[in-house]
Amino acid sequence: MALTLLQLDRDSAEPLYRQVRRALENAVTTGLFDADEALPSSRALATELGVSRNTIKLAYEELIAAGIVVSRVRKGLFVNPEVQSALAAGAHRASGIDWPRRTRTFADADLPHIEKVADWASYPYPFLAGQTDVRSFPVRAWQRALRESLYHPHVFPSLQDSLGVDDPMLVDAIRRQLLPTRGIEADTDEILITVGSQHGLDLLGRVLLGGKSVVAMEDPGYLDARHIFTRTGATLRPMAVDADGAIPPEDFRGIDLLYVTPSHQAPTNVTLSMERRLRFVQRAGHARSVLVEDDYDSEFRYRGQPSPALKALDPTGDVVYLGTFSKFLSPGLRLGYLVAHRDLVRELAEVRRYELRHPPGQLQRAMALFITSGDYHRALRRHRERLQQRWSTITEAVGRELPFETGPFPPGGVSLWLSGPEGFDAAELTVRAREAGVLVERGDVYFQTSDALARRHFRLGYGAIPTRAITPGVHALAAVCQDLSH
Repeated sequence: MALTLLQLDRDSAEPLYRQVRRALENAVTTGLFDADEALPSSRALATELGVSRNTIKLAYEELIAAGIVVSRVRKGLFVNPEVQSALAAGAHRASGIDWPRRTRTFADADLPHIEKVADWASYPYPFLAGQTDVRSFPVRAWQRALRESLYHPHVFPSLQDSLGVDDPMLVDAIRRQLLPTRGIEADTDEILITVGSQHGLDLLGRVLLGGKSVVAMEDPGYLDARHIFTRTGATLRPMAVDADGAIPPEDFRGIDLLYVTPSHQAPTNVTLSMERRLRFVQRAGHARSVLVEDDYDSEFRYRGQPSPALKALDPTGDVVYLGTFSKFLSPGLRLGYLVAHRDLVRELAEVRRYELRHPPGQLQRAMALFITSGDYHRALRRHRERLQQRWSTITEAVGRELPFETGPFPPGGVSLWLSGPEGFDAAELTVRAREAGVLVERGDVYFQTSDALARRHFRLGYGAIPTRAITPGVHALAAVCQDLSH
């Protein structure tokens, strides 16, 4: 606690030691002192308050006599643990503000959530899609970029308050080096830096949607997007998914926004066919529906050539493209970008400014240096090679070990989508598998309606698990599946 919180009135008739005692007692009863840390010494407190040490000693002696403070040999004075416990109990019983009643209830309150196991790295077989193998992170190259970002001429854009303006070096690196690989051309005023693609979705929801809006999204689809769109009050219209990706609605009229994950559909991992890509772009343009393309992991394709982005097929420039660095580098970085018409980008930037000002300047400049140095593309190639090896290993192991029909699997992404036989309960599988040291993700939460069919699905991620652990992990999972079928 800051000692300056103890205030003394030198014009008062009350003795100074009594004022000190009362101030200290008040600090104790309001929980300002940490029970595990010693109280300020008489010398430090006397110097801070400008009084004699005897004054402080008298105050402490009265607190000790009252049982509020205890002395520990060669350690100092501490708040009496019994007093601390009584205060904690009293605070628990206090009738303060009923926060659950005062806080706002959102429309998505009844939706399930994507659950994450906090200590997932301690499990021998973490088949999780939303995590990365921290050992593959390019530590030295990233440290070099962070270090360089704090030296001239980069230190100013790293540390300044940009008033919501993005780092021009990062915007230019995205425009020149990343977007062309997806067939996208964009000017600098058509790019917005986000705190991950989920942040981009939230900005779009707040700027474009309201209680009368209609959003079409894949079913099964990205659960966090469903939360974001539902919170706006919009009505969600499901689009079924098959082996060719999301099935476009027959009629786009009345749909304000369509959200798709065409490169590797979340969560089934299938790729949207070229015929459907063209149909989405053309029909959305005719209906003036906003088409949002979440291209979260297009870099990870292990056979054949990637399909062009929807944004690259759009002659109007109205398709909104979301990209992220999280799926490749680390989900903890929380850095991504959005490409859209400049008029929309301007409105989104205005909302972002009063939400979080701007993404951290040093992260932006470090990412720009990371890309322009060539380290980004070198790290991406190595990461893709590792994932390709894991994809080959896991698809072979799953096809051989699991006691039901699997595959063929799409040649890309960071996860496999699996469906058990009739009556199979993947929710129960996740519980049993965790007990065996295997972490998998239940699939029913990705459907807008959870029924017996939805509960047959589950997801195996291979971005975080070491290659050597994949085959024994699938073998352990197969044993759990066998037990469930009996």
